[in-house]
Amino acid sequence: MTHPPSLDDFDRIARAAWEALPSTFRELAGDVVFRIEDFADDEVLGEMGIEDPFELSGLYHGVDLTQRSIMDPAPGQPMVFLYRRAILDEWIERGDIALDHLIAHILVHEIGHHFGFSDEAMDAILEREE
Repeated sequence: MTHPPSLDDFDRIARAAWEALPSTFRELAGDVVFRIEDFADDEVLGEMGIEDPFELSGLYHGVDLTQRSIMDPAPGQPMVFLYRRAILDEWIERGDIALDHLIAHILVHEIGHHFGFSDEAMDAILEREE
């Protein structure tokens, strides 16, 4: 019997995807931390108005680069959350993409928010890449 990828497996896949990105992109992104969890917690889901935790596969948490000011206190560590169960569900439903490519796609999308891109802008950029 084959087991689904664990949280640690997802972490390894996400880190490999991060390392595969151009070094300039990684340098500009700075000190973004990755967190892999099964689902977003109830507080996050509530804040976003999402009832079904399977509807949220990733989340950027932090002050994006376009909103930072030298006059503001130091922002907290920017984080990208990847939600394993939601990603696995999307991967199985789609059936047309390798899991590592889906994780990389979601990771890049969420890091795009770090740069201040909207969901619509990120979707347009990622569509051009496919």
